[in-house]
Amino acid sequence: MKVVALIGSLRKDSYNEQLIRTLEQRYYTNFDLEIARIGELPFYNEDEEMFPAKEVEQFKKQIKDADAIFISTPEYNWSISGVLKNALDWLSRVDKPIAKKPVLLMGVSQGGLGTIRAQLHARQILTAVDARMMPVAGNEILIGAAGQKFENGALTHEVTLQFIDEVMERFINFVEEEIG
Repeated sequence: MKVVALIGSLRKDSYNEQLIRTLEQRYYTNFDLEIARIGELPFYNEDEEMFPAKEVEQFKKQIKDADAIFISTPEYNWSISGVLKNALDWLSRVDKPIAKKPVLLMGVSQGGLGTIRAQLHARQILTAVDARMMPVAGNEILIGAAGQKFENGALTHEVTLQFIDEVMERFINFVEEEIG
């Protein structure tokens, strides 16, 4: 299975990227993962959507060729980051490569609620573009208090990892059902 990850933080030591890297290492036997570099995309512009820049064309192809998408988002002002919203805007127009794709939302923050507000906003956007998501209950990867759960660039909090193992098993089954 091929998974493409979108990381909504451009920060050098982003906890959201550390989460994606942890998943890549932990589940390497279940899927191949590549990270889409969404920070390189130009701002979405409807005037350019029919003939987008080559970075956008490559990004859309990367999503089209994936079996599933991971989105790991920080929470900025109770929402997703601008860079993630920009990427989702590009994916929602013209050929809509994210439509019907299985998507797993997740997020990491320093706050106590993880990224619940950002994920609710992302879920609204993804529903509008017809992405496929598992039911929310029991499948929300909301990691708060990040500074206490990550060490040396990886998620090390055992209880959180055990929960993610359960979600990943359900998501892998969900993807297999979706792609037939």
